[in-house]
Amino acid sequence: MIHPSHKTKRKGIPTMSRFVSAAFCALFVFSMNSAAANAAYNASAGKATYDASCVTCHKTGMMGAPKLGDKADWAPRIAQGEAMLVSKSIKGFTGKKGMMMPKGGNPKLTDAQVGNAVAFMVSQSK
Repeated sequence: MIHPSHKTKRKGIPTMSRFVSAAFCALFVFSMNSAAANAAYNASAGKATYDASCVTCHKTGMMGAPKLGDKADWAPRIAQGEAMLVSKSIKGFTGKKGMMMPKGGNPKLTDAQVGNAVAFMVSQSK
């Protein structure tokens, strides 16, 4: 009798190989979705949103907002990745240095507009 732990093949394919293949497929799909999400934001379009809704806090540093163009203040935020910055900007965030209201206090903004504004600010602060 063969011990159950020795049954590594099923229809000619090793069980571990199927698991590894599934894991690689999941990673590939996830990486494609992340790349597509990051590529979706338009920094040029974000300038209009910044000028209309973000400039009040991000020009002066009000409530601990990182000032546009302040590389030292933006660097640790940029290191978190654009997706995290956009998420915090949409949902709101309270940190050690200050806070941000959801969508900067403008609930009429779409998630895409917020993402575009974040992309604009990041492009001006690298």
